[in-house]
This record gives sequence, structure tokens and C-alpha cells, in this order.
Amino acid sequence: MAQSLRTALDLIGGADAVLLRTVALSLGVSASACVLAAALGLLAGAWLAVARFPGHRVLLLLLNTLLALPSVVVGLTVYLLLSRGGPLGAMGILFTPTAMVIAQTVLVLPVIAALSRQLVVDSLRDGGDQLRSMGAGPLTSALLMLLHDRWAVVTVLLTAFGRAIAEVGAVMIVGGNIAGVTRVMTTSIALETSKGDLPLALALGLVLLAVVALLNTAMALIAARLRDPGSAPVPAR
Repeated sequence: MAQSLRTALDLIGGADAVLLRTVALSLGVSASACVLAAALGLLAGAWLAVARFPGHRVLLLLLNTLLALPSVVVGLTVYLLLSRGGPLGAMGILFTPTAMVIAQTVLVLPVIAALSRQLVVDSLRDGGDQLRSMGAGPLTSALLMLLHDRWAVVTVLLTAFGRAIAEVGAVMIVGGNIAGVTRVMTTSIALETSKGDLPLALALGLVLLAVVALLNTAMALIAARLRDPGSAPVPAR
């Protein structure tokens, strides 16, 4: 175990090509998925916070249920859609990074929508009357609240990114875990461990832990800023 750990640290310190390629693909896929999910999820969350229609409570219940959606179920659903016999099979993107981005987008979209909706509801409870008195419509008020609470929105997006980059089931199903093409950190760790190549698996695991630690640190700093906005240092003139 100690020898594998030393070799893993050597791979990280020596910027191993396979390691860097796997990490870059993993970060790229998860970041792309979060950007797409944010474009849809923030708007959906703002709309759900102010919309009132028959079945609204049922839709909210479904959204909250999707927060615990297993990644393998997402992978299976996207696989069926993109497979040769599926409705989107003609696109020919199964077992490509594009398919992995789609799967992770579906996975984190409920997270962004649900958290941003709750953020808007809480914000409108405090400042909604002022916006309405200025003539802002419901959806406009909700979007303005997201813009005003941008640091909290960043926390939501970081949470979604952490969910995306740490999952393994969906990307393995729709990506196929092809070396140099669709192999990301989590799928590579699973494969290398089963093969007995522990140094590379440990190296990828350490990098993944470092990414998650950076995300948690960023969220902690943002939370501290939200609790005490005046604590930020004043730049010297």
C-alpha cells in the first residue's frame, strides 16, 4: 500500500500524461454539464418559485424526488434515448463525451432547479414586496433575486459540479469507459482498481479528493461571506 501511494504521488508530481488527460476530460465534461444545467435549472427554479397552477405541488414533489435520482437510472435512460434503436440514435453520439455531458446535465438539473427555487422563495419573502411595488412582474422579480444573491447561486452551482464530477454510473453507461476518449476519473478508478493497477487509481483518487476539497473550501468561504458581508477586507487606496 505504501509503495502504491509513493508511485501515485510520483505520477501526480511527474504530470503523467494519462493522468492529466483523464483529469482534463473529467473536469471538462462536468463543467460543460453544469453550464447547460445552470442555463435551464436557474430559469426553471425561478419560474417554479413564483408560478401557481394546477399540479404545482405535484411538480415540486417530483422535483424533490429527482434530487435522489440514482446516476445509473439517468445513464440507462440516456442510453435508451441515444442507442441505435432509440429516438435520438441517428445523432450517433453514444459512447462519446457529448453523451456523457447530456447524462450529467440530466443528473444535476434537478439539483440546480430545486436549490435555486428555494433560494428565490426565501429571498422574495424578505424583499419581494419592494420589487412588486416598483412594478416588477413575478418572474422578473425571481430572476432579479437570483442576480442579487449571486454568491448563493455560485454555491448552488458548486454543489451541482461536485455531484457531477463524483458520479460514476451515468458516464460509464453512456460513455463506455473508452481509454483516451470517454474515461474520466471515477470510471478510471473503478477500472484500474479491478485490474490491480493501484498506483494510477490512487493518483486519480487523490486528485478527485483535492477537487472536492477545493469545492468545499469555496462553498465555506462563500457561506462566510453571506453570513458577514462586511468582513471582506477593504483594499488599500
